[in-house]
Amino acid sequence: MHELSIAMGIVNIADAACKKANKSSVSKICLEIGRLSGVEIDALNFVWPAAVERSVLSNAEKEIEIIEGEALCLECSDTFQITNHYDACPSCGSYFKDIQKGGELKVKYIEAIN
Repeated sequence: MHELSIAMGIVNIADAACKKANKSSVSKICLEIGRLSGVEIDALNFVWPAAVERSVLSNAEKEIEIIEGEALCLECSDTFQITNHYDACPSCGSYFKDIQKGGELKVKYIEAIN
């Protein structure tokens, strides 16, 4: 389950941000996670309490924004929604595409408190 290592990485990011801002804890953290990122949201939510225990995130509210997948067809230049990396262009059937959105896995913002 790689979601535990992802959660621990988020804890490290929040800890570094608190140190940089000279704050002691986080009140809210917002994550952007794309549907194509490979992150299982349910698994991340399951490991979250153990990962944030005794950290700057221990009392923080967690918000997750899901980013839907979007691709640009390299054959017909159509932009279309995708749910899997292997989805074909609905206009021309081509599998040659550039994924524009959906692979995100980032901390959008952190609200720190003293």
